[in-house]
Amino acid sequence: MINGIKQDAEERMGKSIVSLDSAFAKIRTGRAHPSLLDSVRVSYYGSVTPLSQMANISVEDARTLAVRVWEKQMVPDIEKAIMKSDLGLNPSTAGEVIRIPLPMLTEETRKGYTRQARQEAENAKIAIRNIRRDALADVKELEKEKEISEDDERRAQDDIQKVTDRFIAQVDATLAVKEKDLMAV
Repeated sequence: MINGIKQDAEERMGKSIVSLDSAFAKIRTGRAHPSLLDSVRVSYYGSVTPLSQMANISVEDARTLAVRVWEKQMVPDIEKAIMKSDLGLNPSTAGEVIRIPLPMLTEETRKGYTRQARQEAENAKIAIRNIRRDALADVKELEKEKEISEDDERRAQDDIQKVTDRFIAQVDATLAVKEKDLMAV
């Protein structure tokens, strides 16, 4: 029972780390990367579709993304969707290829992105702590129902805290890498 609770908590904390990684992928660094456009959605025959399902996104050079649209008539819609996204990008079209130059990051925007990264890391830590709270409540409930002893409860609490500490340290390490990446000129 206790192992099941610990296993579940560890799985859910791992999902928090995966979620943090995807949130960090959306925070722009100075380099072009196809994942920057993951959040862009385009209206496609009445349904909202991710851009990656309508075009091939590639890196042309360190500061330019190229979007090769599969259906030529969708080019204007995709261009509008990229402009409307909160990424602050201005695409330029040449036939069925949309080029997206990434503007240089100023010191101010770098700091803003760093603040955003810290906020995402804090949200991940909060999620991990909530998972710990749930797991500890489950262990407490087992002890209350006399299914485990007080010693087993204490050991389980210590184990869950160790798992939590490990995942919090992982969040901090991931944040440090992202901050270093953001502040590199």
